[in-house]
Amino acid sequence: MNYKETLDKEMVQAAKAQDKDRLSALRLIKNTLHNREIDLRRELEEVEVLQALASMAKQRNDSIEQFRNGGRQDLVDKETRELKVIQEFMPAQLSEEDVSREIEAAIAEVGATSIRDMGKVMKVLMPKLTGKADGKAVGDKVKARLSV
Repeated sequence: MNYKETLDKEMVQAAKAQDKDRLSALRLIKNTLHNREIDLRRELEEVEVLQALASMAKQRNDSIEQFRNGGRQDLVDKETRELKVIQEFMPAQLSEEDVSREIEAAIAEVGATSIRDMGKVMKVLMPKLTGKADGKAVGDKVKARLSV
């Protein structure tokens, strides 16, 4: 079942259950993916769907942090609920050990020896880890590993 069918099915269930928060978050996901398709003028591939979901999750995490700093607990709760729904459509996050293993494999694959090779490593690494690990954290780990 593709993501559109899954989203539609989930939206119907949320509407029947009168779960307004979940329905709102599902509509947000559907609209984001639809807009991305319009921009590209084609159906999204799985990697592109994961990238869009990862981007939405990152936006929610940033908003949660900002609202928490601003003392807006009501908005923190709203963003947290949306984030939970978005994460349901994403693959399970990789553990630290798995990410480190993937980094080492990518470094070996491109023969990286210094920080100047970071772009090559990330180019190989990110398609494998998109949606499964935070891109910024992966970048920081690669940078630290290549700086040694």
